[in-house]
Amino acid sequence: MNDKEQLRERLEALRVEHRELDEKIARMTGRLPFDQLQVQRLKKRKLALKDLIARLDSELRPDIIA
Repeated sequence: MNDKEQLRERLEALRVEHRELDEKIARMTGRLPFDQLQVQRLKKRKLALKDLIARLDSELRPDIIA
């Protein structure tokens, strides 16, 4: 398996985790009361995943010289 394939697999795994966090946050906030600190931690993790996904995605896409 080459580096690009590994990056693609990692990227897909991160996207799945991001979607799962989104669903978990929605479930938690959908019922009252909910643990605000836990929701903040999940949102922080989700944002970190989003940044990592964007970075890995840019590594997979070739640079375009304009």
